[in-house]
Amino acid sequence: MAKRMGVTERTVRRDIDKLRNLGYPIHASPGIAGGYQLGAGAQLPPLLLDDNEALAVALGLNSVAAGPVAGIGEASVRALAKLEQVLPARLRPKFAMLKAAVTTLPSNAASVDPQQLTVVSAAIADKRQLSFDYVKADGDAGRRLVEPYRLVDTGRRWYLVAWDVDREDWRTFRADRIASLPAERKKYVPRPLPAKDLADYVQRSVTRSPYRYDVVVRLHAPIAEVAAVVGPQLASLSDDGGNATLLRAGWDSLAQPAAHLAALDMDFEIISPEEFKEYARTMAGRLEKAAGKHALQGDAPPQ
Repeated sequence: MAKRMGVTERTVRRDIDKLRNLGYPIHASPGIAGGYQLGAGAQLPPLLLDDNEALAVALGLNSVAAGPVAGIGEASVRALAKLEQVLPARLRPKFAMLKAAVTTLPSNAASVDPQQLTVVSAAIADKRQLSFDYVKADGDAGRRLVEPYRLVDTGRRWYLVAWDVDREDWRTFRADRIASLPAERKKYVPRPLPAKDLADYVQRSVTRSPYRYDVVVRLHAPIAEVAAVVGPQLASLSDDGGNATLLRAGWDSLAQPAAHLAALDMDFEIISPEEFKEYARTMAGRLEKAAGKHALQGDAPPQ
């Protein structure tokens, strides 16, 4: 090591001692095959970050403060304060400018216990079953035994993709509805996943599968324009060529998609289901009656 760095062996030993004093856990082994090895310590040692990495970490902490994981906001603010104190002078104006220009809206989703995410992540890595209490959307609660495979963050909520052992089927669980700390059980043999892209699988599960009506609509607007006002947690979007976008979403009531689509202020046509077409015709007649004959014909209303 001394030869490669162009220094004396004494300098190497002195530098190793300095790193240990800074908190880096460095293990030494004597002999011909010995040497130094960086190990894992009880505390996080100082990190060496380049300019872009430091800015990325600072901005990430700034945005995470408004995230849906409970207790992380305060910790991220403390970490951000420490990072700002040690930022080089050349980076502080740039970070201050970015921080002032970027605003993160707080999430209105139910918060998630970070300890639950940690336990679930460990079980996924170790391929162990989990059992936990789960509350469904209708308020019905029960104990679940699952094989966990992936955690998916949609931006507003966390979802767990797992094989439900008792129901012998794939399920998507909202992390904020897990009502107890998951307990690890026996190891499981991994089975084929329900889809290659689990993020897309979760989106389809939460926007379409659990609902009474599977609505498909063609919007006469580019997909980028539609995506700016329709989030992934509400519907799945696909380019339909030209200036058209297919929107697919699940709803329990036809009044809800009618109101949402009307609020988009975009021309659209209903592809399916037939019940939604009939509902739209009924609503069109009702709105026409509410507007009145003179208003529809562009005439001046009666005095």
